[in-house]
Amino acid sequence: MASARWPCLLVALLSSSVAFGFPRSPSRPLEKRSVVEEKSGDIEVYSTKVSCKVTSRFAHNVVTTRAINRADAAKEVFFDVELPKTAFITNFTLTIDGVTYPGNVKEKEVAKKQYEKAVSQGKTAGLVKASGRKLEKFTVSVNVAAGSNVTFELTYEELLKRNKGKYEMYLKVKPKQLVKDFEILVDIFEPQGISLLDAEASFITNDLLESALTKSFSGKKGHVSFKPSLDQQRSCPTCGETLLNGDFIITYDVNRESPANVQIVNGYFVHFFAPQGLPVVPKNLVFVIDVSGSMEGRKIKQTKDALLKILEDIKEEDYLNFILFASAVTTWKDTLVQASPENIQEAREFVKNIGANGGTNINDGLMTGISMLNKAREEHTVPERSTSTVIMLTDGEPNVGESRPDKIQENVLSAIQGKFPLYTLGFGRDVNYNFLESLALENDGFARRIYEDSDATLQLQDFYEEVANPLLTGVEVEYPENAILDLTRNTYQHFYDGSEIVVAGRLMDKDMNNFKADVKGHGALTDLTFTEEVDLKEMEKALQEQDYIFGSYIERLWAYLTIEQLLDKRKKAHGSEKENLTAQALELSLKYHFVTPLTSMVVTKPEDSDNQMAIADKPGEGPQESVSPATAYMTSYQPPSNPYYYVDGDPHFIIQVRGNKDAICFNIDEEPGTVLRLIQDPITGLTVNGQIIGDKGNGSNSKNRKTYLGKVGIVNSQIDFRIEVTTEKITLQNGAAQSTFSWLDTVTVTSERFSLKINKEALVVSFGKGITFKVVLHQVWKKQAVHLNYLGFYVLDSDKMSTKSHGLLGQFFRPLAFKVSDFNPGNDHSKIHATMLVKKHRLAVTRGYQKDYRKDVHNGTHVGCWFVHNNGQGVIDGVHSDYIVPDLF
Repeated sequence: MASARWPCLLVALLSSSVAFGFPRSPSRPLEKRSVVEEKSGDIEVYSTKVSCKVTSRFAHNVVTTRAINRADAAKEVFFDVELPKTAFITNFTLTIDGVTYPGNVKEKEVAKKQYEKAVSQGKTAGLVKASGRKLEKFTVSVNVAAGSNVTFELTYEELLKRNKGKYEMYLKVKPKQLVKDFEILVDIFEPQGISLLDAEASFITNDLLESALTKSFSGKKGHVSFKPSLDQQRSCPTCGETLLNGDFIITYDVNRESPANVQIVNGYFVHFFAPQGLPVVPKNLVFVIDVSGSMEGRKIKQTKDALLKILEDIKEEDYLNFILFASAVTTWKDTLVQASPENIQEAREFVKNIGANGGTNINDGLMTGISMLNKAREEHTVPERSTSTVIMLTDGEPNVGESRPDKIQENVLSAIQGKFPLYTLGFGRDVNYNFLESLALENDGFARRIYEDSDATLQLQDFYEEVANPLLTGVEVEYPENAILDLTRNTYQHFYDGSEIVVAGRLMDKDMNNFKADVKGHGALTDLTFTEEVDLKEMEKALQEQDYIFGSYIERLWAYLTIEQLLDKRKKAHGSEKENLTAQALELSLKYHFVTPLTSMVVTKPEDSDNQMAIADKPGEGPQESVSPATAYMTSYQPPSNPYYYVDGDPHFIIQVRGNKDAICFNIDEEPGTVLRLIQDPITGLTVNGQIIGDKGNGSNSKNRKTYLGKVGIVNSQIDFRIEVTTEKITLQNGAAQSTFSWLDTVTVTSERFSLKINKEALVVSFGKGITFKVVLHQVWKKQAVHLNYLGFYVLDSDKMSTKSHGLLGQFFRPLAFKVSDFNPGNDHSKIHATMLVKKHRLAVTRGYQKDYRKDVHNGTHVGCWFVHNNGQGVIDGVHSDYIVPDLF
C-alpha cells in the first residue's frame, strides 16, 4: 500500500474525520476545547456514520454525526470532516431539534459578498476553508442549547481514478472520543464484476480489525463494514480515550475480460478503457532537474535518491539523459543514450555527484531537454515506435535568464508543438504551482506537488511509476457520427499500464438500440483498434440494481468529469476563451450543486435568534487568500495601479510590486559613507547609486543614530551622462560639458536623449521615452540639534527599464510573487504581524506605514506596506552587503 499513499497521485480517496469542541460558559466568549477536557456527560456524541455508495467508480459519500447537549447551559459543537482534494461537496445540512438548516451552493463572488456583509454586521462565525497535504477540511460549528439534539450531515462525490491497477478509497478516521454507534459502511456496484476487494486500518491490530470488520464481494457487488464496539474503540481496557485515529483503506479492482466497458443510463453514457497484457512502448526520457542553491541539503539528497531508484527501473530499450539547471545548464550527455547496463552505471555515478548552487534558469533547462528530444526524433537515433517524455522538477521560481512565466510557457509550447508530454514536479511549499500546472497542462502532462517530508523520495518514485509503462500512444476514442453531445475529453497522448481512460457524454437519441465505440492507438509493435458494441436493452436489464445505484449516477459522473476538465482547460486559457470555460464550469457546478473552485457553500445557522453564516470553499493547490481579522486592515489601503519603487527616510526602501495589490518595505542599516547600488540596468545603460549620511546623533557608535540618503549618483553610459545630487547642489556632466546648480534654482535642461528639471525641493530627470527618476530634498530647521537635510529617490516610470535590472530597487522591476498569511496582532495591537512566503523563504513581517513624497514634498502621503526585517533578507537577492559599491560612480 505504501506506493500509493501520497496525495497527488491519481488515486481515489474517501475520508472523514469528526472532532468536537466546547465553550467554558455561555456567558463568556466561546473557546474551543477538546472533549477530554470537558466533564463527562456534557455533550454526548452518540452516533457517527460514514456511508459510501460506489457505482461504476463514482462515489457518493455521506458523513452523519449526531450529538446531544446534556449540560445545563448552551455548548458549541464543532464538526470537522476531512475529504479528498479531488472530491466536490454536494450538500450539507444541520438539524437541531428537528429543524433543518441547509447549505446552499452559490457562485463564489455572490457568497463572498454575502459573507462580507455578514462580517460588517458582526453576524458571522468565520470562513470555512482549509487544505492539507492529502485532504481538504470542511469545518462548521453551532451553539447547541441545553438538552438539544444536533445532527450534522455532509455529502460529497467524486470519480475514483484507477492507479497502479486498483482503486483506493482512503478514509481518515478521527472521532476524538468514544462513540456508541460508530460505523463505516461501503457498498460497491460494478457492472464489470469485482475482481478484488481488501480493507485495512493503521490504528488497530489485525485481531481487533478482523472482529470489527466485515468484507465480502461476489459478482458485481462488494461490501465493507467497520463497526467497532465501545470496548474495541478504547485505547486500553480501562481507558476513556479512543484509539480510532488513523487511516482506513479499501482497495478494489474490476474484471477486465474486455479492455473496454460502456454503460448507458437515461441518455448519458460512460466509457471505461483499460487494456491489459500489451507490451510496453519504449521511452525516451529527459529529466530536467533544478540544482539551484535552494535545493541544497535534504531536497537534493532526496531527489538523488529517487533518481537512483528510478534508474533501477528503466528498461534497456529506453533512452535517457539528465539536464541540470541552476544559473547555467549542464547535461550528462550531449545526446540521448540507450539505457544499457554500462550507461546506467555511468548515470548512477553522475547522479551521485550532483550538487546544488546558483540561481534558477528554468527556461534554458527545459529548452535544452526539449531540443534534445526533437533532435533525437529528427535524426532517427531513437526507435520509431517509441514515446518521448520530459520530466521537470524545481523548488522555486525562475530568476535567471528568461524569468517571465508566461514567456517560458510560450517558449515551451512552441518547442514541443504537441509532440510529447511535459510533467512538472514542484518540490516544497514555495514553488509557483499555478505556473507549473499551466506549463504541464498546455503540453498534455500534469503537475504534482512534492511535499518536503521524510517520504519525498517515495513521492518522486511513486510519480515515476505512474508514467513508467506506456502501453499506447496517440489514443483516440471515437463514436458514431452525429450520435453524441457534450463529450468529455477523448484524445490522450499516452495510456499507461494500471490506469484507465474514462470518457462520458450524452446521446442525441435516448431510444437508440445499439451503441458502438472504437479506441485507436499506437502500440509498441503495431497500431491497434479496440471496438465495444452495446445492446441498450440488455444494458438496461444489467443495471437494474436499485439498492446499489444512487440517482442519475452516470449523469452526475459526466457532470463531475466535465467540470474537472473545464477547470483544467481554464488554467491554461486567456481572455474570452477563459471566460467561456468559466461560465460553462460555473453553470454545471450550480446545476449539480457541486462546491468547486468557482462556487461556495453558504451555511446558515441559528445563533441567538440572528442568522449566522459560514462559507465552505474549494481550496486549490495554488496560493490561497487568507482571511483573518487583519483582512479589513489590509484592504483598507488601496495602492495605485502602477508599481512604484523608492528609497526615502532612514533609509526605507518601498516597493509596490508589479501585479500585486500590496507593498513591501525594508531598511538598510549601514554606516555613514556607505554607497549602495540602487539600480543597474545593462540594457539601458542606467546606473543609480546612493550614499548614506548619518544624523548628528550622539556619536558615531550610537545605536540610536539614524541614517539617510545623502547623495545620489545617476549614470547613463549610452549617452555619456552623469548627475550627482547632494543636499547642497546638483552637478550635471553631459559629455565634456559640466554644469552646477543650486536647489534654489529653477532650471529646465532638455536634449534629444534626456531632460532635467529642478524646481526648488525636487529634481526630475527623464531618459528617452518612459524612464523617469525624481529626487526630493528634505530640509530641516538649520538650528535642529540632531537631524540633517537628506534626499529621497523615486522611480516614477519603470516600464522601459529592462528585467535584467538589478540593485536594491532594480531587481524588483521584474515580477515578484509573495503571499502573506498567519495574521496576528502581537503585543502591540496597533501593529499586525504576519508570515510572508517569498523566494522560498518564510519571513516574519510587520504591517506599517511609510511616507511617499512624490507629489507632496512637505507632508507626503501614507503608504501601507509589509516590513521585512534584517536588512530585507529573504526578499532581496543575496544579502544587503552584496549591494555595497566603492564610490558614487
